[in-house]
Amino acid sequence: MNAAERIRAVRGLRAAHRPVLFDIALAVTAAIVEVGLLFNDDTRPAPMPIAVTVLSGAVLLARRRFGVAVTAVTVAAAAAVVAAGYSPGGAPVVVALWSLAETRDRRLSLAALAPVVVFLLAESICAPPAPVGAWMLGAYMQTRRRYVRAVEDRAATLEREREQLDLIAAQRERGAIARELHDIVAHSVTVMLIGVRGARDVMETEPLVAARTLEQVEASAEQSLAELRRILVLLRGPETAETRPQPSLADLDELVAGYRAAGLPVRLEIAGEPVNLPSGVELSAYRIIEEALTNALKHAEATLVTVRLRYGGADLEVRVHDDGTATGGPGSGGHGLVGMRERVAVHGGELETGRAPGGGFRVAARLPIGGRA
Repeated sequence: MNAAERIRAVRGLRAAHRPVLFDIALAVTAAIVEVGLLFNDDTRPAPMPIAVTVLSGAVLLARRRFGVAVTAVTVAAAAAVVAAGYSPGGAPVVVALWSLAETRDRRLSLAALAPVVVFLLAESICAPPAPVGAWMLGAYMQTRRRYVRAVEDRAATLEREREQLDLIAAQRERGAIARELHDIVAHSVTVMLIGVRGARDVMETEPLVAARTLEQVEASAEQSLAELRRILVLLRGPETAETRPQPSLADLDELVAGYRAAGLPVRLEIAGEPVNLPSGVELSAYRIIEEALTNALKHAEATLVTVRLRYGGADLEVRVHDDGTATGGPGSGGHGLVGMRERVAVHGGELETGRAPGGGFRVAARLPIGGRA
């Protein structure tokens, strides 16, 4: 055990013993004061009143656990001293009343106060201000202690809530990173995988086509690595993050061209006059289209995928429909469709996914654009 640990242990020991030491000092003081009050008028000391006074002081050591019984014993001791012809000062009784008000329910201590005050006044032991003042001091100390405890409990509750909020924020951040990695890696890997398979199939018959396909796969791989580096830099710290802009709807032509090169026939249709949109809406629409095209490439076996963007009014409509005949469409698990729903929900929009009435699979999203950038 080092010096710091020894110091903490000593401090903890002192804190644990502090109430006991206080009670001992209180009992000794009350007994000494009472003995002094008994014999302050030239009354000769006698063993009986001194023994009773010491006993009434000693029972104060149990004031925290047996408040009512301690009060009753001190009152009985004072009555015995009075019956023996002496004039006690009532110090143990006053201390017992103070302790009762400090440690017990308010109604209980108040119920004990009235008969004790009447007894002390009737036996001419002490005037009412002393016991009443002691009771009021004890009641105040109890109120103060409860207030401090309530403040500490509130602080502990706030600390737990803050830790829970930090945990929720961390979970959301991990979810956002997972979605971003899915958007960046899964789509690019899918396109590269399809491209490599296509190049392998035509390697012997059309080597030039295979070479161009592999060049596109290489470019996609380089782009994915750059995006991964950007994400890793963001995870290390914002002060070193790159300032490369996120993709937007202006990059749709490049996105569609990449999927066409991978063998997916895609038709892009834009209705209405394009307008400046909030960056979050642009990124969400781009990622939804990217996810839908990836699903079509992996699952649909489609001969045509139509991407429609419609500007106008207070909403941006995004529709991706394929004419695929595959029975195993994109599932609801993973980060794909879940990420779509979360992106749409953030903006208060609506998302519909599922088999289209005329065949194929459809993704339809409505993103509010009332607050344009």
